[in-house]
Amino acid sequence: MSLLPPAPSFRLDGRRALVTGAGRGIGLAAAAALARAGADVLLVSRTEAELQEACEAIRAEGGRCSHAVLDVTEARAVDRLLGDAGPFQVLVNNAGLNRPKLLVDVQDEDIDAVLDLNVKAAFYVTRAVTRGLLAHGLPGSIVNVSSQMGVVGSPRRTLYCASKHALEGMTKALAWELGEHGIRVNTVCPTFIETALTAGMFKDDAFRAWVLERIALRRLGRVDEVMGAILFLASDASSLVTGSALMLDGGWSAA
Repeated sequence: MSLLPPAPSFRLDGRRALVTGAGRGIGLAAAAALARAGADVLLVSRTEAELQEACEAIRAEGGRCSHAVLDVTEARAVDRLLGDAGPFQVLVNNAGLNRPKLLVDVQDEDIDAVLDLNVKAAFYVTRAVTRGLLAHGLPGSIVNVSSQMGVVGSPRRTLYCASKHALEGMTKALAWELGEHGIRVNTVCPTFIETALTAGMFKDDAFRAWVLERIALRRLGRVDEVMGAILFLASDASSLVTGSALMLDGGWSAA
């Protein structure tokens, strides 16, 4: 018998995974990472064309995946689809929205849109997935895509910060509620990541400089730098981790 402990496994063979907001950006990257680790991944978002293209790319690599068009802000639609498609031993709650504005300029519609997607949808999806896991007596890992703004504050992001702080609170509470069932719940908290969605805001040189001044690494994050963190939390390599926020912020929150 070896004196050395066994190496941790990052493999997800035989597990089913669900990724929301999976058609592009961090969601697509998460789906690819999980599929490469052996999971059978269901990609959901509101855009059929993006989902189809994403699945084709994953299958071209030999991964297993399927897709479904789903508005995760519709509780009944979430329950109907996930009740039939589950159970899922891995969930990545990635769907999210930001409308950066000064508080005095935030409209009621902005509040509803951001909280509906960033908070209420995460509740709906997590509730449906948890029901499936408990019904089948399965362990699982829930990874909520939060933000550095879930642990700090920032101008023009009062609404977004409120939504991500709520997600952090939900994660901590669920870690205690579900721990005895072998279901772990954590967040990843990225800084500003270079994606097609953020490209426009970084055309503003002053804003780009403001952001980079607050990142110790003095650069923006990349989508691939989020993939490893999500895979770690999804896999047994993080089997003792629950109720935690994994900071992917280049040092922003360390200031």
